[in-house]
Amino acid sequence: MTRTAHELVLAELLAHPRYEVIPLVGAEQAILEHVPTEVKVTVTTSPRKGLEPPLQLTERLAAHGYTVVPHLAARHVRDTSHLAEVAERLRATGASDVLVMAGDAPEPAGEFAGSVPLLRALAGLGKPFREVGITGYPESHAFIPDAATIKSMFEKEEFATYIVSQICFDPSVTAAWVAAVWERGTRLPIQIGLPGAVPLSKLRSVSARIGVGDSIRCLPTGTLDGDFDPDSLVAGLDEQLGQSRPNVGGFHIFTFNDLERTERWRQQALERLQPA
Repeated sequence: MTRTAHELVLAELLAHPRYEVIPLVGAEQAILEHVPTEVKVTVTTSPRKGLEPPLQLTERLAAHGYTVVPHLAARHVRDTSHLAEVAERLRATGASDVLVMAGDAPEPAGEFAGSVPLLRALAGLGKPFREVGITGYPESHAFIPDAATIKSMFEKEEFATYIVSQICFDPSVTAAWVAAVWERGTRLPIQIGLPGAVPLSKLRSVSARIGVGDSIRCLPTGTLDGDFDPDSLVAGLDEQLGQSRPNVGGFHIFTFNDLERTERWRQQALERLQPA
């Protein structure tokens, strides 16, 4: 693959990313100001506030013309009837894609303690969404044993159409994991998770909280000033993934709501990748 071909692949990945946002006050306005509608927006679920904030933000963003992928956190869904209500509400917005995970609520709201039972229940409702994402972990999870994450992926695979990977700051670890998923026979496309142009102080704090593993050591040391520059991580992924990347589906960018800086970085990266 020539360098030009590499640039074309990267340009395509960066032209159609997914931006993960948190449904906080001001999020909607920031998205409208800084995120073009061709960028897919995924909306997280808070362990404390539950499903209503992401549902409301999904409805508002869809009305503005965005393609929205709400997170369905299993531990916030009471039962199958509640799930059917949520699915119908999302389908009314035009949503055809959801990202399913267990969620971080300390106690389940009802019968769904994890993502697998909820995925089964969705299938039992007639598969109301064309696309269903599940989560994957390129490195050892700080809170979950490796055997559990691997077993969980196999259990979820039959119900899913793609995987979103957790942030990993070591491109070689991510590339090895992507290859291992393929070698194990899982053919789902992977949306590779990477942080946006986020202040380093915030990125360190959030990464520790969400369970990013040893790769956090790859972050710059000695200072908390300034923003994380995703360029080196993207370049490292491009190099490590090499020519064969049959299951790489795109970039899932964790913005932590730093949308202006992240979109500025993306546009500058796209400009650099334009042919001379």
